[in-house]
Amino acid sequence: MSKSPLDAFFIGRATAEAVIDRIEDTVTDALSAFGKFDAEQRENLRTFVEAILEKADRQKGAVTKDDGDIAPDELQETIDNLRAEIAQLKSELQQYRHQ
Repeated sequence: MSKSPLDAFFIGRATAEAVIDRIEDTVTDALSAFGKFDAEQRENLRTFVEAILEKADRQKGAVTKDDGDIAPDELQETIDNLRAEIAQLKSELQQYRHQ
């Protein structure tokens, strides 16, 4: 028994709809995974920044004098350390943006 052109049309239409449904599911899953990844990376960055700020506060407490001033030689060392940390952060941010 031969298939009519009308049968072929409906088979093609049903196939196209099934393919479109699969593509929609795949795109939805990919966008969901990307959103989850982005949220995790933002949380990791927030945690990282908090850890740096806490470390900076501890270091500040260790190098300040009784009156709250920082000695000149300790100030330069602190500035150098902060510059190194900023450079590291910039590098990590660039890597994050290029992912």
